[in-house]
Amino acid sequence: MNHTPQSRPTLSSIISPEGSLEVLSQHEVNRLHRTSKSGLHELLRRCALAVLNCGSPTDDSLALMEAYKDFDIEVLQQDRGIRLKLTNAPAEAFVDGHMIRGIREHLSAVIRDIVYVYNEIQQHNRFDLTTGEGTTNAVFHILRKAGTLKPSRDPSLVVCWGGHSISRDEYEYTKDVGYHLGLRDLDICTGCGPGAMKGPMKGANVAHAKQRRREGRYLGISEPGIIAAEAPNPIVNELVVMPDIEKRLEAFVRLGHGIVVFPGGVGTAEEILYLLGILLHPSNSDIPFPLIFTGPADSAEYFQKIDEFLVYTLGDTVRQYYTIITGDPVEVARRMRRGVDDVTEFRRTHQDAFYYNWRLTVARDFQAPFEPTHAAMRSLKLDNDQPTHELAANLRRAFSGIVSGNVKEQGILAIEAHGPFELSAAPELMRRLDALLKSFVAQGRMKLDGDTYTPCYVLK
Repeated sequence: MNHTPQSRPTLSSIISPEGSLEVLSQHEVNRLHRTSKSGLHELLRRCALAVLNCGSPTDDSLALMEAYKDFDIEVLQQDRGIRLKLTNAPAEAFVDGHMIRGIREHLSAVIRDIVYVYNEIQQHNRFDLTTGEGTTNAVFHILRKAGTLKPSRDPSLVVCWGGHSISRDEYEYTKDVGYHLGLRDLDICTGCGPGAMKGPMKGANVAHAKQRRREGRYLGISEPGIIAAEAPNPIVNELVVMPDIEKRLEAFVRLGHGIVVFPGGVGTAEEILYLLGILLHPSNSDIPFPLIFTGPADSAEYFQKIDEFLVYTLGDTVRQYYTIITGDPVEVARRMRRGVDDVTEFRRTHQDAFYYNWRLTVARDFQAPFEPTHAAMRSLKLDNDQPTHELAANLRRAFSGIVSGNVKEQGILAIEAHGPFELSAAPELMRRLDALLKSFVAQGRMKLDGDTYTPCYVLK
């Protein structure tokens, strides 16, 4: 065992993969080996390190890479398949020299998805990612490759969104909600990280054990730029790494049968705007999609501020798409169970697939990847003089840029090099946006507990 300069124990090992990487053709082995030696190596290295460092309290990807700068991963080619050579990996991922099985599964999923996306999506003309149809098709094939589409199961997947930096009371509340969802035979899908992404899975896990639900699903959906900040928590038994934040968000709404939103920061606000921007599209007016905002009783003011911001930016009609419930996890679970039952009936009536929401229209503004450069952030149109769904898309991009500047390596480096992102908006919208962001900072929702937050943005 070695120690890094920061006195963090490391361990080197050669392991066999788990899951879908266990059975590969010789052609697939050759291609996987070649791809891991390409320009993807650094991406694989960063994502693998995040998975192996599961349980660390940091949300700073640069600090993580610095702490384990000697870490490396190599795909070894063998006649019977592949092996993974790890050098100076975090020792916490091993027990008596053997990698924890759940971490091995997550590591294999990361390699599977990154390599599949590179070989079959990005380097192949099979999908036209400049069109809505091509993008939705690509999302479907990534999810199918990962084994997340379950055609034999009735709708049961509840997506839970919320912050990774939340109070202890809020975390316990997310567990309570997850518990009552689990008692009603509902499964959990989250961004797979800590905080509000972990709590519902823990609660549902206990409830599933009580109900003897032996195939409970705890699905985590991440993307390379954010996985270091939200490494998969240990309860995740299905992990998917989508190529970018937009495809990650589309995967949530295509897979999920309902969504529960807990308190969070800009990442949660981004998710809310994404979903509401889609639900406000006229083509989606008749599609049932249960959406509940919830938290402990003392989070009522938080949701009031969210509600006021949404009404001002998106109009009064936006309230018909969500329900706010505070301090009552049982009622949340009951409402969601009824909502999922409505989804089941709707899809059965229209002969729609239970496992993937093909009917939902996702406008191109919500699909096209947004790279949050300083120029792109400055040019965002943030005013009410545009269609509602376009304003929602631009606000979503603004919040996405702040998330990047907070926790993603590329965003952090851009801020260090060129200073904070600049955002401009109509005066009243700017005032409301400023108030909302300041409330997130004051409540400690921008960074994990104990870390001082330096804003990565200025409002002009």
